[in-house]
Amino acid sequence: MVDKVFENIHRIEVPLPRNPLKSVNCYVVKGADRDLVIDTGMNRPECRSAMESGLKELNVDLTRCDFFITHLHADHLGLASHLATEGSTVYFNRTEAKMVRMMKEKGGFGSRMTDFARLAGFSDAEMKDSLRNHPGQRFQAAHSVDFHLMDEGDTLEVGGYHFECIATPGHSPGHLCLYDADTKLMIAGDHVLGEITPNISAMARDENPLAEFLKSLDKVYEYDVDLALPGHRSLIKDFHGRIDELREHHRERLDEVMSVLDGKALPGYDVASRMTWKMKAATWEEVGIMQKWFATGEAIAHLHYLAEKGAVTAEEQDGVTLYSSA
Repeated sequence: MVDKVFENIHRIEVPLPRNPLKSVNCYVVKGADRDLVIDTGMNRPECRSAMESGLKELNVDLTRCDFFITHLHADHLGLASHLATEGSTVYFNRTEAKMVRMMKEKGGFGSRMTDFARLAGFSDAEMKDSLRNHPGQRFQAAHSVDFHLMDEGDTLEVGGYHFECIATPGHSPGHLCLYDADTKLMIAGDHVLGEITPNISAMARDENPLAEFLKSLDKVYEYDVDLALPGHRSLIKDFHGRIDELREHHRERLDEVMSVLDGKALPGYDVASRMTWKMKAATWEEVGIMQKWFATGEAIAHLHYLAEKGAVTAEEQDGVTLYSSA
């Protein structure tokens, strides 16, 4: 589906089959000489078909088109190598460009995923299932992309817009938003979403992505925004109100995690299994493996946040990290 969302900006809603996210919003900024595509969808046939159809409907000439990728997740980066031509510039953040290069060199997430699953308390069978099914591995870009590296404060001029890059780590380590001060328009990526909450997952013991995410929310709260264009679902008209809701959501999550721990020592997997989630499955056993993966990552992000605050302790026993109330 293609619709106009702002002057010279159109949204292509690219389906994500059999994925709880349902679809990803890819935006096309029409310029006088060149167009800019913001995010691309996964590298899978259904996404390619929808994206190519949308670009054709908007008369986008890929030989005169550049790309801006908000962050490294496959539903945003996956088709970049398929769509970009020799004359295209692919704008991407410096932090995650290094990560993407390392993953390509190592052939995927590899030991990083294995270590996470083991420490989190996944069974061997579930760990292997996760490795087989993770969308970040299955639907990533087909080959390496020559990125033009972007940092906080860098700018892009296209379609009458003067976009400024805003570093918003949390959902991913190098996530970038774009902001145009004249129109008070924010390209929010997955930093601020409307009907759903961005997944905030910790993959290593030295990470505290929830602290980064909350700090990034405080940062963009200071911007004057009339409309935000998110990476998924509906456009956001009450940007600051939605940020207030996200803050409250995580306050409630932190309280829930402390309630789950109450006198117990549990791995992240078990903490996630006892938390409340909006999933179709009636029990944790019926939850799909990738939903378990992301739920566990989010539970651990909250545990790491609490550990840094001194409310939770972490101790490794028999290769599994156990979390307890301090």
